[in-house]
Amino acid sequence: MKTKNKAEEAIISAGLSRRHFLRGLGACLALPALGSLQPLSSLAAGTGAAKLATTATGAPLRAAFLYFPNGAIPGSWWPPESTDLALSPTLQPLESSRKLIQVLGGLDHECANPGPDGAGDHARGQGVFLTGVRLKKSATDIQAGISIDQVIAKQIGQLTRFPSLELTCDASRKAGACDSNYSCAYQYNLAWSSPTTPVTPESNPRLVFERLFGAGSPGQRAESLKRRQQEERSILDFVLDDARRMQGRLDAHDKDKLDQYLTGVRELETRIQKAERFGPAKDPTMDTPAGIPPERGEYLQLMFDMMVLAFQTDSTRVATFCLAHDGDNRSFSEIGIPEGHHDLSHHENRPDRIKKVADIDLWYAKQFAKLLEKMQNTKDVDGNSLLHNSMIVYGGGNADGNRHTHVNLPVVLAGAGGGTLTPGRYVKHGAKPMANLFLSMADRMGVQGLERFGDSSGRLGNV
Repeated sequence: MKTKNKAEEAIISAGLSRRHFLRGLGACLALPALGSLQPLSSLAAGTGAAKLATTATGAPLRAAFLYFPNGAIPGSWWPPESTDLALSPTLQPLESSRKLIQVLGGLDHECANPGPDGAGDHARGQGVFLTGVRLKKSATDIQAGISIDQVIAKQIGQLTRFPSLELTCDASRKAGACDSNYSCAYQYNLAWSSPTTPVTPESNPRLVFERLFGAGSPGQRAESLKRRQQEERSILDFVLDDARRMQGRLDAHDKDKLDQYLTGVRELETRIQKAERFGPAKDPTMDTPAGIPPERGEYLQLMFDMMVLAFQTDSTRVATFCLAHDGDNRSFSEIGIPEGHHDLSHHENRPDRIKKVADIDLWYAKQFAKLLEKMQNTKDVDGNSLLHNSMIVYGGGNADGNRHTHVNLPVVLAGAGGGTLTPGRYVKHGAKPMANLFLSMADRMGVQGLERFGDSSGRLGNV
């Protein structure tokens, strides 16, 4: 007879059957860590209520936040001063979408500056990027802030199958020490549903596609998605039943923990009900992606395709995408650069190293340009382009990677926001918190009651 582990014995001794234990384990869904019972794991919480996020024509309005690592070479990034937008060498690939982009100067993230915390600019740059708050420097005691994408998702998320979509081309990390004893959670995540909870991004395009549309070939996905929802509902019913039977055997402290857990379970149940209410998902005619492509540019483009499909099918209206985490030291042999990106970013003003970093910045801009071209060539429900009805932030949390500065960040705002933005310009905003931009975007997305966000000082005008 096989020996039971201590967690299993604790559950069985509390009156739960071995069948229920194994069933819960197989479903990767279990009760939270309770001192009274010592079970295995917990379930993440969900999202909230909604407001409309539409354009004047009634088409959906979308917002996306794209992050590139290690700053940019300022002399190659910033356009020349001009009434019309004359693109810089780094941003030259955006020429075909020039009339639908703004280059935004003078936006800062002062909370990413060192202060008394010392080193750790890569963790701070990324962790602050969408939160606008000072991070707690610790590998274990995480404290950030809710990110702007999640603020928006909490109000408009019920309009779509998925409140938000989180993508990455890195492996996600939530624990351990990374940059100068900052938690890896800060450096590998963009979206935060609470100050202590990063939203795990997905790195596999196949899993993104199947989450959105179901598994299998075209024509089979709706049935596959329906089966998965039925299985999830069955698992939830079983977990809730066991939790109710357990409540009488818990002390007051563990009852509070169980109540918090059940709140998350009920939110998950609400999401399943919402998916059922929306009916069958749209089934794209394309084949399901095989997985992660070996070539980096192809990988980014496939993830961009997933984001465009999610917007085009109105599966979500909010997305984040980490192209690579800050501090990434990947080499770029595909463009003749064998050295690591992060190592090169500390160029010490050597012209040869500056040139290589500028070439990497250009490579990322080319990937972004392909996304904008796809969105510009995709018709929305009102006849405008998908890009016209979107707001796409492309930027990084470090400005000058050599000096680790966080003022005058490299930021592009693409799209017309359904006609509410004024693209085709280079605008110097003059030392304003980047959180001001996020407040203005949240207004356009229909968010109500948000007076401040992060370290904002007001709405960003002239966008």
